[in-house]
Amino acid sequence: MKMLIKNVSIITPYEIKRNGSLSIEDGIISNILDGDASEEYYDKIIDGENEYLAPGFIDIHNHGNFGHDVMEATFESLISMADFHMKNGVTSFLATPMTESLDKIESAIKNVRKYIEKEKKAPKVRSQVLGIYLEGPYFSMERKGAQPPQYIKNPNVEEIKNLIELSNDNIKVVALAPELKGAKEAIKYLKNKGITVSAGHTDGKYDEVKYGIELGISQATHLYNGMRPFSHREPGVIGAVLTDERVSCEIICDGIHLHPAAMKLAVKAKGKDGIILVSDAMMATGLKDGEYKLGGQNVFVKKGAARLADGTLAGSTLTLNRAVWNMVHMVGVSLEDAVRMASLNPAKSIGENDRKGSIEIGKDADLIIFNDDLNILKVIIHGLSIE
Repeated sequence: MKMLIKNVSIITPYEIKRNGSLSIEDGIISNILDGDASEEYYDKIIDGENEYLAPGFIDIHNHGNFGHDVMEATFESLISMADFHMKNGVTSFLATPMTESLDKIESAIKNVRKYIEKEKKAPKVRSQVLGIYLEGPYFSMERKGAQPPQYIKNPNVEEIKNLIELSNDNIKVVALAPELKGAKEAIKYLKNKGITVSAGHTDGKYDEVKYGIELGISQATHLYNGMRPFSHREPGVIGAVLTDERVSCEIICDGIHLHPAAMKLAVKAKGKDGIILVSDAMMATGLKDGEYKLGGQNVFVKKGAARLADGTLAGSTLTLNRAVWNMVHMVGVSLEDAVRMASLNPAKSIGENDRKGSIEIGKDADLIIFNDDLNILKVIIHGLSIE
C-alpha cells in the first residue's frame, strides 16, 4: 500500500516545510518531498488543502475520557478512550491507573496488558495503547491532590516488581515521591528496568529530589501541581527539576492548572526538548459539566474544571490538541515546538522515539492533518487513513 499526502505544511523536528508532500509505504514514512510529487505510483492520494501535517500526538498521562476510565478494567473502556483520543489527534497513549486498592490497580494493569496483546495480534485503526503510566499509590500524603488518601503508601520494590510482571513489562512510567521510605530502592530498581521514574505528588525538599535524580528520576509529574511550593530558601522539587537538564517536565496546559507565566517560566528553564504536554484527562473529557468519578471519588465539573467536593483539582477535561493550541496562544511557543512537546518529547520519555513522535523517514506513519485552530481534519494510523 502506497500513499501520498500532498499540498501540506509538514511539521518536522527541524522546520515547517511549506507546500510539501509525504509518501508512505506499508505503514512507514518513505519520503518527504518539496512541492508536488508524481502521483502515478500511489494507491491512495490525500490532498491536505494547504493545512498542517504533523506527527500524531502521544498522551502519556491520562486517566479517561468520554465517560470511561482506565480503572474500569474493561476492553470497552479502552476502546472508547482510544476512539475519542483519535478524534483529537492522539494516535497513541499510555493508560494511566491511579491510587486505589491494590486489587483494583492490578485489575486495571491486567486489563491493559491483555488489550495490548490482543491489539498486537489484530491491530485496529484507532489510537494505540503503548503501555501503562502508574500514577500512585507511592505518594506524599501532604501532596496527594485528588489521590484517595486511604490507599497511599510507601514504595515497596517487591510490590512494584509484581506489578511489572503482571503488566508483562508494559509499565513505561512510574510516578512516586522520592522522599518516602523505600523510594531510593524503588528508583534504582525501576531505572535498572528501563522504566521512566517521575517525581510526583511529592513534598520532597530540594536535596531529597536531587538525590532521587542522581538515582534515576528523569521526569516530573504535572509540574507545579501536587508538589511542595517553590521557595527562594527551599526550592524543593520545583527548583530541582527546573534546574536539572536530565529531567523533563509534564505540563497540563489548560489555563486552569497553571498560570501562563508559570508555563513560560518552565519553557524558559527547560527549553523545547524538556516539556511534555499531557492532558491528565478524566472521564468527563468530551462531555458536559456534571458529576463524575475519579479514583472512586465524586468529581464535580463546572466550566470545564474538574474538582473534588473540597475544591481540589481532580484531573482535567483537556484534550491534547487544545493543549498544543494553548501553548501557542497562551504561552507564546511556536507551533512546531508545541507539536514537539506533544509528540517527540513524550515519545522520548517512554523510549518510543525510534519509531514514533516525529515526521522522519523510516518512522511509523502515525500522522494528523489540522488547521490553524488545531481542529483535527484527518488522522492516519499505521499508514491507514480514517475516513
